Amino acid sequence: MLSLLLNYGFQTLSIETHDIPTIHNTPKKVFYITQLRNMPPSTSLTQRITQAWHQKSAWLNLLLPFSWIYRIATSNKRYLYTAGYKKQIRFSIPIIVVGNITVGGTGKTPLIIALAHFLSQQGYRPGIVSRGYGGKPPILPLHVTTNTDPLMAGDEPVLIAQKTGSPVVISPDRAAAIQSLIKAYDCNVVLSDDGMQHYRMHRDIEIAVIDGQRRFGNGHCLPAGPLREPISRLKSVDFIISQGIAEPDEYLMKLVPEQIYALKYPNNSLDITQAQQNPIHAVAGIGHPERFFQQLRNMGFSILTHAFPDHHRYCPADISFPDEYPVIMTEKDAVKCKAFATPLHWCLPIQAKCDESFFSHLVEKLEKVILHLEESP
Repeated sequence: MLSLLLNYGFQTLSIETHDIPTIHNTPKKVFYITQLRNMPPSTSLTQRITQAWHQKSAWLNLLLPFSWIYRIATSNKRYLYTAGYKKQIRFSIPIIVVGNITVGGTGKTPLIIALAHFLSQQGYRPGIVSRGYGGKPPILPLHVTTNTDPLMAGDEPVLIAQKTGSPVVISPDRAAAIQSLIKAYDCNVVLSDDGMQHYRMHRDIEIAVIDGQRRFGNGHCLPAGPLREPISRLKSVDFIISQGIAEPDEYLMKLVPEQIYALKYPNNSLDITQAQQNPIHAVAGIGHPERFFQQLRNMGFSILTHAFPDHHRYCPADISFPDEYPVIMTEKDAVKCKAFATPLHWCLPIQAKCDESFFSHLVEKLEKVILHLEESP
């Protein structure tokens, strides 16, 4: 067994070998990824590498040999599962995976929330599974409620539970999370927040979310580029959702800002006209902070930006500044800051709005999947 550790600031990658038979009965070694977990990089390092990927900096060519290894490993991992050499776990109800092929924020969490609401309105009973990035759960799988500490479950699962009212279960082993979800709740469809690369979990529908403006950077796989999998992977998904700008064969998703409310007193709304008279502090610890900052600029605010790593664990000093300007943050950050918020702290919620044709096509696909599952022995 070969283990190769590549630590390049964003993620730690473990690669192993697996013997598969050939037509000559001679074992053939293939490389595949066994572990891919987030690491806590510094904000400046994150920004520098992300900028380099999307500006197509020439020095990244030095990392191409590692990208080739990574690309071979990810492709082989998928092949081992899809070809049946490694077993996928199947389930009695439909599994919808919402993921992406790039590092960084694309809008998966708002889409998961929108899908949960839509499916509930259509009479389905959705449950949601997530890895729980940034959390330290006392047990696994962990069942997340609206009151679960985000330091245990991660910010996104807690936000999803609060926004949807659907049951949420987290575990790095998505299959185990789904099994626990099905056992505990009366769900008839599962949404997986991320997990496109978690091939041990069988999925019936795949939805890939991409950033319509940044697209795929320089087009290289990690670490020379932002891709988790080659762009060709999109040919095998059921739906491509593009946030901001959509190309042919993609469905448009817009992230629409809603009323800004106070963390300490959620029923209080910000007087935007008055707040626009002075600068505001903009705080974001998400995959793509600049999107949030630009959203505030588009709303007419003059902003002082404070970017933190994705899934950052906030302390009061992080959101305390030597003035009386309002501090506006994302909902994902707000769930971690609410406990020590002051009247100066506000939250800007967003809602994912997708093409109506996407939802109608999704229902058509889902009904076919349900019919197939009912007919299967």
